[in-house]
Amino acid sequence: MENTKYKKAKQRVEEIKEFYGKVASAVVTIILVAALNYYLNEWEYAWFLWVVFGLSISLFFKANKIFNLNPFMNRDWEERKLQEFLQQEENKQRWN
Repeated sequence: MENTKYKKAKQRVEEIKEFYGKVASAVVTIILVAALNYYLNEWEYAWFLWVVFGLSISLFFKANKIFNLNPFMNRDWEERKLQEFLQQEENKQRWN
C-alpha cells in the first residue's frame, strides 16, 4: 500500500515536471517565432499570435489534466465514480 502511494506521488511529480518543461519549451518557441515574425515583416501582420494561441490551448488542456482544474471531474469525482461502479458490480454478483 505504501509502495503504491509512493509510485503515484512519483508519477505525479514526473507529470508536473514534464508540464513545466513544456511551458519552458513553449516560451522559447514563442520568442523564436516572434523574432522571426519581426525579422520578416516587422509585425506588419502578427502571425506569430496564431502560434501563441495554439500553444496556449495545448498548455491549457495539459494543465487541466495535470492540476485537475475541472471542478466537475476532479480526482474526488473519479474516486466516487470508481466506488459507485465497484458497488454496482458487487450488487450484481450478490443477486446472480
